[in-house]
Amino acid sequence: MDSSAPTSSPTAAPAPTLEPNGSAADNLPYFSQIVAGVAGGPNPVSGRAYIDALVQGGFDKAAMQVTQDESTIGNPAESIEFSVRWGDQCLVGQVGPSIGAPVSTVLPGLSSGGCLIGQTRPIDW
Repeated sequence: MDSSAPTSSPTAAPAPTLEPNGSAADNLPYFSQIVAGVAGGPNPVSGRAYIDALVQGGFDKAAMQVTQDESTIGNPAESIEFSVRWGDQCLVGQVGPSIGAPVSTVLPGLSSGGCLIGQTRPIDW
């Protein structure tokens, strides 16, 4: 091998960041990165952990919804969902032992102004 030949090193793709002027689809990679980080941490099925991480990442807490961490009889939830309203669309995440790997997607916003169907819990912290 010719040691004088130029070498190329692979360039890492830039880490996703919040794009305030972008679409929900533009922000899905960043949302997914945050979700994956929390899912791999000590509180993988804690709605508060996801909301706090998304707020720390720059998402608007007032635009978020989250489901309960426990079932109606007090057992840990099989899965939880959380969302961020982004214009007329929603960034939605779902995690929990019943679904395997975390799921993140963009869905249409509900006409009610929210993102999640069913009962959600207040984000009052």
